[in-house]
Amino acid sequence: MSRILGIDPGLHITGWGVVDYDGFRLRHVGHGKIETSPQEEIGRRLRCIFQQLSAVVEEYAPKEACIEEIFVNMNPASSLKLGMARGAVICCAGMCGLEVAEYTPNRIKKSIVGVGHATKEQVSLMVQKLLNCGSVKLDAADALAVAVCHAHHRVSYKVIA
Repeated sequence: MSRILGIDPGLHITGWGVVDYDGFRLRHVGHGKIETSPQEEIGRRLRCIFQQLSAVVEEYAPKEACIEEIFVNMNPASSLKLGMARGAVICCAGMCGLEVAEYTPNRIKKSIVGVGHATKEQVSLMVQKLLNCGSVKLDAADALAVAVCHAHHRVSYKVIA
């Protein structure tokens, strides 16, 4: 049995989801989100993400972690902020001894919905059906989707060194 932590990074909201995978079956273990305030200084926000995600790793003890690859926004400032949040998440996973696999948004959506341009709502509905986990907010659903994608593609993932 492998326990997988999926992460959907964001500076305002970082979603996380944990699933168990035995090679044939997926089981929902937990999910949630880490929120930071735009009024807070950037260093405090990144520390908040790092500390709260560290607590998630400590509580659920995943063996693997995965994250959505960054895409470039039209707004360079937004891309930089997303990159900083990803850095805090990757650093946290590394400090906790986890390697991090990353997947493109299209690959994640294809793994969950079968279509690379699915909406967030479609991904959320499919995650809820696949994991039989009741209602899940969008950011946590995206994180669970990353974990499910990793479960299905874990042989061919790209590890962030």
